Amino acid sequence: MTESERGFVERAIRRRGLFLTLSIAGLAIAGSLGAYYAYRRATDPSFPIGPRMVIVLLILLNARQNLRQFRYSRVLEELSRRPDPVS
Repeated sequence: MTESERGFVERAIRRRGLFLTLSIAGLAIAGSLGAYYAYRRATDPSFPIGPRMVIVLLILLNARQNLRQFRYSRVLEELSRRPDPVS
């Protein structure tokens, strides 16, 4: 593994907690916004909900990507602990 690849792995492992935190925060924000927009739509039938739900969907996709990065960093950590195979 090159030095830049090792740096990448180390940074990903260090940021593992951040990825999980961002994923959970994204889910909470998307859920809150979705509930708020649904309430606004229920109280005002002329409230345009379509574009706002696209924003909620994008937040959910971002949360999914952060969860994926968390999982990858966990796998990288396990792989980096293993001793190098003898050639």
